[in-house]
Amino acid sequence: MSVLLYSTPTCGFCRMAKDYLRKNNIPYTEYNVAMNSEKAHEMVRKSGQMGVPVLDVNGKIIVGFDRTAIDQALKR
Repeated sequence: MSVLLYSTPTCGFCRMAKDYLRKNNIPYTEYNVAMNSEKAHEMVRKSGQMGVPVLDVNGKIIVGFDRTAIDQALKR
């Protein structure tokens, strides 16, 4: 399982996504797109937009914090 989280430090929905992943013991790799322009470009290429959070769950792109979509992508 691979979960990538593209986020910024000031984003409330990003914090909610991180809390949800932590509380459900889902390991993830976080990229701060405010500080890492390479990962910001990668996020835009994957999602087609600049808003955060963007989650890449096993190749499925989820824009925003959407518990149902995250669970479906994780097959929970």
